[in-house]
Amino acid sequence: MFVAVNPFISLFRKRLRCGALAALAMGLALLGAHAPAAALTVLMGDEVAAHSEFVQYLRAGQEAGSRFDLVRLSPGGGDTPQATETASTEPERSASVNAGVRTRSLRALASDANLTMAVGMPAARAALERPGQQPLVLAMLSRLDYENLRATSPALRRGDRRVGVLLRDPAMADQLALVGAVLPQKQRIGVVATPESEPLVRELQRAAQGGSPPWDVQVEYAPDARSLAASLRAVVPRSDALMVLPDLIGDSQAATLSVLRAGAEAGLPVFGASEGLVRSGGLAAAVSTPAQLAQQARLLGQKLASSSGGGASPLVESATPAAVRINTTVARGLGLRLPEERELAERLTVTR
Repeated sequence: MFVAVNPFISLFRKRLRCGALAALAMGLALLGAHAPAAALTVLMGDEVAAHSEFVQYLRAGQEAGSRFDLVRLSPGGGDTPQATETASTEPERSASVNAGVRTRSLRALASDANLTMAVGMPAARAALERPGQQPLVLAMLSRLDYENLRATSPALRRGDRRVGVLLRDPAMADQLALVGAVLPQKQRIGVVATPESEPLVRELQRAAQGGSPPWDVQVEYAPDARSLAASLRAVVPRSDALMVLPDLIGDSQAATLSVLRAGAEAGLPVFGASEGLVRSGGLAAAVSTPAQLAQQARLLGQKLASSSGGGASPLVESATPAAVRINTTVARGLGLRLPEERELAERLTVTR
């Protein structure tokens, strides 16, 4: 049987199908273009340089089409923000970016946000005191800051919202790994701590027990500045190296210099977690940077946003070391030939 096919009808149907597919694709594109963009509200309660740099990297790393609201809290952490800087990465909204500074209530901003991020201790306290169910990241906190919040903030203990905590310093395990890479034949680490430093000391001791072989941690406590010299005299003879913790001693230039001086006089290397320590005479430090911390904070926020329900306890992460810093002058004075900074940083990555 012969069936006649009209070529014009066939061509018309083909064009109709192509047109329908094109219309469907255009509709999906328009739907995506009008989908609500991810919104990040960032709270700042101080003008610490490292915090400002951290926020700059957060803003620079925002995805296209996302909204970024920066809230500068008034002195004393009052409810009314000084100013809210609103920025979008969408090119067509560049005019609103330039205008960019407006005042809105923090409650209204938080209700619009997919994620709230508090930078530093004052902002963390302010964020926890305000009601809300949005995921919350507390960034640029020291370990002692977090322990203080955990002891004093009922909102942090309730577990009715998803909270992540990004500590600004590397974990003690990473710092011990650096000491091991620089001094492979040494096992005795001397530390002078304050009574408030007990959480850091416990973390160091847990990390030391996980070493192979375990580290021998020698700890002396200095209740006040006048006791520091006596504590150093007690711990130095029992140590192969000294470590400065990120506590009241590590945050005090005078106290840190006392530890560095004691180490130099005894021919002991001093390790820590800041570039400032290395510049002042420490041998080496595993350090994090605002750029790396901003990237880690974004990833932590994504983890919280993708999880469901409240959190029984905060998700706490130590900073991932971005680099290793070495004082080559100190190394030569101690007769040490050390690997390059980049090689040491790669070793930390492998051991993590």
